[in-house]
Amino acid sequence: MMKSTNEAVMIARHINMFLNQYVPSQRTRSDNTLKSYNIALTLYLGFLETEKCVTDVKLRGDCFSVQYIEEWLMWLKEKRACSPETCNIRLASLRAFLKYLGKHEVSLLHLSNAASQIHRRKTFRKKIQGMSKSAVTALLEAPDLSTKTGRRDIALLVLMYGTAARIDEVLSLKVGNLQLDAAKPYANIIGKGGKIRTLYLLPRNVVYLRTYLREFHGNSPNPDAYLFFSRSGGGKMTQPAINKRIKKYAAIANEHCADVPLTLHAHQIRHAKASHWLDDGMNIVQISFLLGHEQLETTMKYIDITTEQEANALATLEDENSKLMPKKWKTTNGSLADFCGAKQMKL
Repeated sequence: MMKSTNEAVMIARHINMFLNQYVPSQRTRSDNTLKSYNIALTLYLGFLETEKCVTDVKLRGDCFSVQYIEEWLMWLKEKRACSPETCNIRLASLRAFLKYLGKHEVSLLHLSNAASQIHRRKTFRKKIQGMSKSAVTALLEAPDLSTKTGRRDIALLVLMYGTAARIDEVLSLKVGNLQLDAAKPYANIIGKGGKIRTLYLLPRNVVYLRTYLREFHGNSPNPDAYLFFSRSGGGKMTQPAINKRIKKYAAIANEHCADVPLTLHAHQIRHAKASHWLDDGMNIVQISFLLGHEQLETTMKYIDITTEQEANALATLEDENSKLMPKKWKTTNGSLADFCGAKQMKL
């Protein structure tokens, strides 16, 4: 039996370190994102083994060539029926690993550089089905408040709609993230990349949350406990479980309001709130912050704003930036660099 080469052992060690140490501690706290990295590398190694006959003896840097990656993407599409969106997610995860590998093994840095030139698969953006305010009202009236589960679900739904937070952000909330006794009650949401943003809670949110906390967490709740926890083990509830509940309530609400989609899922509730904020006159810059988007363009695409609304949003953003910018022509010391807001050249 042949032994694995030093290069194979080195690559295997880096894959293990990447998945079990680097990604959880440096790149993401999201279980779903971590799972995505694991799936991508699992699929790539599976492709190498089944399609290229690569064993632990033959594993080497060349196994991550552009040609192999392109063939892998085609394999994902044809053999595993992956959509272009899924292929792009898998490619991004593999690129992240190769970038990590290149940082630790300079001799393999070229793999990351080459992989970054691979074109993403062409996708067609799917329009999210919207929800009217009357549809949201019907949905929030669906839970049976005479049951403990119904009282939990209404607190969850009201919080999801009231904050427009991502479902994983809501399920990752711990009791200590809520500040219901503050002058303006709020929740500290931990978003993508571990970034924290503060979302203020409306009175209706606070009422339901107070009731929920007393019933489900007692008079002395543990601040480190998940706000919405699984009855089996106390861990946070899963997204599939929540979406199953949402579809149940969508079916009930649809009987009273046809605008409620029967295929409703958590993300549509977030999208609905963003659209309603826009309808109520909130500007895109504020909505972008509340949604936790890093780029204003993401918000513009997210809620399908009109050309006029886009122009107003850009004007608002420009106004906000200009307020923070000192008037150089009033404070200039006479140099061109200072006039333009640039650093002085060292002589």
